[in-house]
Amino acid sequence: MQASLIPYILVARRLGIALITLIIVSFAVFFATDLLPGDVAEILLGQAATPEAVAGLREAMGLNQPAFLRFLGWLGGLFTGDLGTSYVNQMPVADLIGDRLANSLKLAGVTSAVSVPLALFLGITAAMWRGSVYDRLVTALTITVISVPEFMVATLAVLIFAVWLKWLPALSFGAEVGTFWALLKAYTMPVITLTFVVSAQMIRMTRAALIETIDTPYVEMARLKGAGRIRQVLRHALPNALGPIANAMALSLSYLVGGVIIVETIFNYPGVAKLMVDAVATRDLPLIQSCAMIFCVSYLTLITLADLVAILSNPRLRR
Repeated sequence: MQASLIPYILVARRLGIALITLIIVSFAVFFATDLLPGDVAEILLGQAATPEAVAGLREAMGLNQPAFLRFLGWLGGLFTGDLGTSYVNQMPVADLIGDRLANSLKLAGVTSAVSVPLALFLGITAAMWRGSVYDRLVTALTITVISVPEFMVATLAVLIFAVWLKWLPALSFGAEVGTFWALLKAYTMPVITLTFVVSAQMIRMTRAALIETIDTPYVEMARLKGAGRIRQVLRHALPNALGPIANAMALSLSYLVGGVIIVETIFNYPGVAKLMVDAVATRDLPLIQSCAMIFCVSYLTLITLADLVAILSNPRLRR
């Protein structure tokens, strides 16, 4: 086998694994939600419903079909873009999710634009001057942030910026956001909270990956040839540490779509995570399943992209 073909084979294999994983996850999501306690028909009709009415509604909703047949129909709908109809609102699930997903992606995008450059800068500079006062300060701050629960960071942000200083609104979308400054105020506290949450792990992993690479013989050779500290790190160490750094960033950023329910609840942010919690309360299975698949696809996409970056950036595979 030609060495030049190895990266393409690894990429194709990784994409195949991602597709198989997605099918397995869809199977798990469907049957996990199907096993939730309670009867959807009884919940929709109320306690006063007669057994005949419940049986008729179950038949109309197709709930009497075998679970595997319902799974195949649901999976086929996913691949064709048909997410089904909400049991509670009697609206297409795609319409319910559309605006919420756009809001979640906006919040994730703004947070990524702030947290990724910040994490790279602090992680790289801490690795460059490891053992210094600056390095110890960055390490202490990241450990402190990791130790603080997310809800406490959000609550402190509300107390400081909304209650005491009165600079920002306590609720992100509690008022009109027609102007740029109103929109900026609406996003500031959720972004600050999420940046604290996701940046800490990225800083630690970036620093650790770079320090491990700096200790390798080829970086030592560059040092002996007279390369400065910045050149050693940016030119020789960083390209070879992209794999673990990309994986750390993918794991942290995947949290921004499905793991932000506390932030969305505290700041009244209308995202997908809050929509899923509301759907669980009403046992709206099509909506729950669609939200869960969005979270899984987001996570799987980021992890797959990180693996592809690690494969394509590996210098041993570029020869």
